[in-house]
This record gives sequence, C-alpha cells and structure tokens, in this order.
Amino acid sequence: MRAIVVRDRDAGVSGLALTDMPYPHAAENDVIVRVHAAGFTPGELDWPATWTDRAGRDRTPTIPGHELSGVVAELGYGTTGLTVGQRVFGLTDWARNGSLAEYTAVEARNLAPLAADIDHTVAATLPISGLTAWQGLFDHGRLTTGQTVLVHGATGGVGSIAVQLAREVGAHVIGAGRAGDRDLALALGAHTFLDLGADDLRDVGEVDVVFDVIGGDILERSTALVRPGGTVVTIATPPTVQPRDGRAVFFVVEPDRARLTDLAERVRSGRLKPIVGAERPLAEAPAAFARDRRTPGKTIIKVG
Repeated sequence: MRAIVVRDRDAGVSGLALTDMPYPHAAENDVIVRVHAAGFTPGELDWPATWTDRAGRDRTPTIPGHELSGVVAELGYGTTGLTVGQRVFGLTDWARNGSLAEYTAVEARNLAPLAADIDHTVAATLPISGLTAWQGLFDHGRLTTGQTVLVHGATGGVGSIAVQLAREVGAHVIGAGRAGDRDLALALGAHTFLDLGADDLRDVGEVDVVFDVIGGDILERSTALVRPGGTVVTIATPPTVQPRDGRAVFFVVEPDRARLTDLAERVRSGRLKPIVGAERPLAEAPAAFARDRRTPGKTIIKVG
C-alpha cells in the first residue's frame, strides 16, 4: 500500500515522503480501514508516541495522522459491532501507525459508524477536533448556559467547533485569533472577537472558561482573566500558572464512540458545520504539514 512515512526523528516535516509500506496486520479486536480521507495534527512529529510504541520501543518508520474516515476492509479476531464494507470514522491509536495511508489498523472501539449522507472529507474533521472541543468545553471546562468562554484559535480545527458548541449551549462566546479570522469567527457564532495582534487581552474582562490551543505567553496572560471558580483548559502545554481560586487543566483527547456519533448527528442536522480548510491528495501531505498552521479549519488529505 502507499503511505506517508517518516524515518528520521530529526528530519521533521522534510523527512515525510510517500512510499510503499506493508499492508497492516489486524490484531485482536482490530479493524482494517480502507482510508478515504484523513486528518493530521501539525505538531505530531514532536510527540513521543509518534516514534515509540507503548513499551517505549522504536517503531520507525512511522506513518503519521490520527483521524480517518473510510470503509471497513477486514475484521481482526474477536472484533464485533462492525461489518466489512461499513462506512466508519474515528481516531487511531497514538502509538501505532496512523491514517495517512491507503489502509490502517484501528481498535474497533475507536471507530463509529458513519451515515451515508456525510461525506468522508467532512467526517475526517471530527475525530480529534470535535472530541477535543467537546471534552475541553464540557468535560474539563464544565461550561454551562449563561457563562462566558474565551476560545483561542477560534477559526482553527478545534476552535471553530468549540465556538459552535459553546454558542449552541447558550454561552457567551469570545473568539480570539488573528485579525483576518474576525469575520469567520463571528459567522461561526462568536459574539465578539479579540485580535491577539492588536487588542489587549485585559479588555475581555472576566470569563468563566478559557479554552487555549496556543500555550506560552497567551496561556499565561489568559489565566488572569478567569473569575473565581472558573477554569483554564489547554491542549498546548501543562500550565505553569493557576487561576485565582480556579482550575487549570491540560488534557489529551480520548476516543469516545458515543460522542463521535453525537457529533455526526449534529452535522447531519446542520447544528454543526466543520470547516474543511483545504483538501490535498496523499502525495501532497508533506507540504500540507508545512502550511496547515495558516489554514482556517482542518486540512484533509484525500486518500481513496
């Protein structure tokens, strides 16, 4: 099969290349998925699990990408709940070869059935971005109706979904990003927009939840905005500063079949509109890694 592979940890994005790889093995409770569309995270070449398995052993050459939509091609021993030929989408394991390939092995529990009226490209935007947005806002941030949330990266893959989910639950949403993101953030449902390049963060006032995808100085300065009892949630880096009388949470997204199903239903009903920022063929995935950070929404790699 054809896949995007990286062999040298020090090579970074320049080390990504399209090449032939062996067809994956279906372990117990696995599914082999014929990938139609895949997503990736630009920083995943810096993740330890990209280079080692769960036992810490080197697993190069490695195939990146952890979001996919496709069709079940094969079932591993003991796998139940899915059938060959079924449309599915979901999240691959962090410490195994990923989705930027024609076929990939995935634990069945990490996949959800995909309705025929949802395009594979749209479905591939949901596993990491959708689950991260939901878990950050509601499981960790405990956001409820009437509260105020500041969403950094409001037009990115995660942020664009977080803005829509927060608005739907009845929160007051402040979107933050670059000046060029303003119109899109407001169209997604943000009540107001903060230009991080020109506006003063302190002008936001107090908020109940900060949802951060940036880290660094932005995360530290945003922590001061959290009112007593509020929460800073970040996926960028463990916070070094705690909010006054509040909580700071760093988390890594977890697979959740039931929530994936719920997100897909929101897409079907028009309540959630994921943004496909760009579509690239598998051969152009290395170039997409390099420029994805400047793309609104989620860049999707078309495989099958």
